[in-house]
Amino acid sequence: MIDSNIFEKMLRKTRIFKNRDVLRHSYTPEYLPHRKEQIEAIASILLPALHGETPSNILIYGKTGTGKTATVKFVGRQLEEASRKMNVHCYVHYLNCEIIDTQYRVLATLAKVLGKSVPMTGWPTDQVYEELKEAIDARDQTIIIVLDEIDKLVKKGDDVLYNLSRINSELENARVSLIGISNDLKFKNFLDPRVLSSLSEEEIVFPPYNATQLEDILAQRAELAFHEGVLDEGVIPYCAALAAQEHGDARKALDLLRISGEIAEANNDSVVTKEHVKEAVRKMECDHIIEAVKTLPNQSKLVLYAMIVLHTSGKRKFTTGEVYAVYKSLCRKIGMDVLTQRRVSDLISELDMLGIINSIIISKGRYGRTREIKLDIPIDAVREVILDDYRFEVLRRYEGAFANSSLDYFG
Repeated sequence: MIDSNIFEKMLRKTRIFKNRDVLRHSYTPEYLPHRKEQIEAIASILLPALHGETPSNILIYGKTGTGKTATVKFVGRQLEEASRKMNVHCYVHYLNCEIIDTQYRVLATLAKVLGKSVPMTGWPTDQVYEELKEAIDARDQTIIIVLDEIDKLVKKGDDVLYNLSRINSELENARVSLIGISNDLKFKNFLDPRVLSSLSEEEIVFPPYNATQLEDILAQRAELAFHEGVLDEGVIPYCAALAAQEHGDARKALDLLRISGEIAEANNDSVVTKEHVKEAVRKMECDHIIEAVKTLPNQSKLVLYAMIVLHTSGKRKFTTGEVYAVYKSLCRKIGMDVLTQRRVSDLISELDMLGIINSIIISKGRYGRTREIKLDIPIDAVREVILDDYRFEVLRRYEGAFANSSLDYFG
């Protein structure tokens, strides 16, 4: 019998966080350290909006975690504040193209935000565009449309960019400006030259943060996120140094700090230490691998499971030939088509590139070369992800036999 409410029991634990949401990617702070130059560049381009003029379109590039989205949201919020004080109609609408990833969805989402009753499917795209155009041109206003992860949208076609980048020629009262944000400099290769010329009027590149800059960012957030005195002195520099190795990724630094605090809180520890950060690194690496495995094609999952079988049976290093022997046996057991050894070798190379396995090519002298493979992953967690797939559930009944067998069992 539970002697008290489980939430009351949890609430009695040590309080680490004052506001953990401050450490999430979606939070936009009141001040952005080390992005003054980029803030001023974007603001100067958008300034004409406050004078009733059309701002240039902007393309913004930079690696993940360099502050692109936070900076654009920060400037957008300030632009809207200034426009209200000046009694000017200026609005910023943010869309994440990883989610809103088709021309129809972009147009329909914008139309709905501007007050039009447009279904998210079913209408001709031209009709949705006309509804959006009517909503925009209903009064004297400037609409800034932010397309984050714009490369995800472009790879499915650039029609929406073609239409939006030319919409001003069809408006009488309003003005539209586009801001595209991307981690991929090469995405412009997917654009029609006509779209590219009208879209990329201004380009801004965000450089990675260095360790010192990341420390400043973490210190600013930590003051709002944690109760006083709960962070050990070396935690922020350690998180910053680790993230600086990952191309200056502020998101990675913030995640590390937040997860370290959550681990300390779960352990009922009163102080967050470097040991908590080390555990957070392990957890994040594990989570990354699990997510990668979930998205693998079925054949790749089965090849990986063959390696887990070899590892579980006591082999810590194995060759492509050994993996292939086990893989063929597994295919027969679940009725899956058997790929050639050459194709399986290609799948092994892909798993290596994803960081799911470690492999090296070793010379066998006159017998040629072979690939030596080993696993450095959370075996039990990865096994469960694979076996949770209904196509592989049948393999559970063989697991005991796998663990106690030799390689001859799979011949």
